[in-house]
Amino acid sequence: MTDKATADETGAGPPATAAATTPVPYDPYDAVVLAGGAARRLGGADKPGVRVGGRALLDRVLAACAGARTTVVVAAPRPTVRPVRWAREEPPGAGPVAALAAGLRHTTAEHAVVLSADLPFLRPATLRRLLAALHGTGADGALLTDADGRDQPLVAAYRTAALRRELAALAAAHDGLTGLPLRRLTGALRLTRVPDPHASFDCDTWDDIVNARARIREHGHVLDEWISAVKDELGIDLDVDMNVLLDLARDAAHGVARPAAPLTTFLVGYAAARGEGGPEAVAEAARKAAALALRWEEEARETGGAGEGNGGPSAPDAG
Repeated sequence: MTDKATADETGAGPPATAAATTPVPYDPYDAVVLAGGAARRLGGADKPGVRVGGRALLDRVLAACAGARTTVVVAAPRPTVRPVRWAREEPPGAGPVAALAAGLRHTTAEHAVVLSADLPFLRPATLRRLLAALHGTGADGALLTDADGRDQPLVAAYRTAALRRELAALAAAHDGLTGLPLRRLTGALRLTRVPDPHASFDCDTWDDIVNARARIREHGHVLDEWISAVKDELGIDLDVDMNVLLDLARDAAHGVARPAAPLTTFLVGYAAARGEGGPEAVAEAARKAAALALRWEEEARETGGAGEGNGGPSAPDAG
């Protein structure tokens, strides 16, 4: 992420920390993703295209802000996981403030999330927290702070009117925005802060990339990461109870045979899709298949007992 500012460098008004985490209703928002940096600490590599968990970093960020009314990516166009609007600062490479201004020109919502393209652990829930924090205060913006308490102005939600006001003032004072650091913009804004060391983790170096790839394979995260990656790859926007499907797979494996687990979950998904159903249809199909698997398991126990001559219900009369 470009231009990490310390907490005491940003925010003209008294700093406020957002303690509430419960989302509140909010108006539609736009998203501006800055993806055109030089990535010097990565040796000039195409950072937005670097893969973590099988997905490009940019695509991971775009998945997190899929709820935006308009998403603007400030960079040269490239294939992405979903349609976006492209913008470019003039001249290219003019810095994050110029890039933000270029993206903001394509937004119309009262609020906008501003994001860098190197956030492997960003989630929709993170953006909801930021927007809720912004709505709950009179601040101009709400941003994440990292594990060291540093402000992360490129993981933030802002009032677009405040951004436009300060961008215009900076452009007038400096005869343009080229080369200005982000702290020159955020220093004029009243900001509220949301601590989140996980979602604020960004990939500036190859060590960061290696760390991110290792973290998503940790036992507590790997299934969520894998399901999210598969849904993005297949273009599926559906939230289902993963535990229901895992229980079904277990019942099919124990009650029928191990290969029945993946086959059964596939058939459940197919049945729900054929009926054009949502999560409820998946849950109902899983319930029926699980009940069938349990009936098979019960019959297998009864048959096994009879075969051993233990007087099961189908055992022949020994007389």
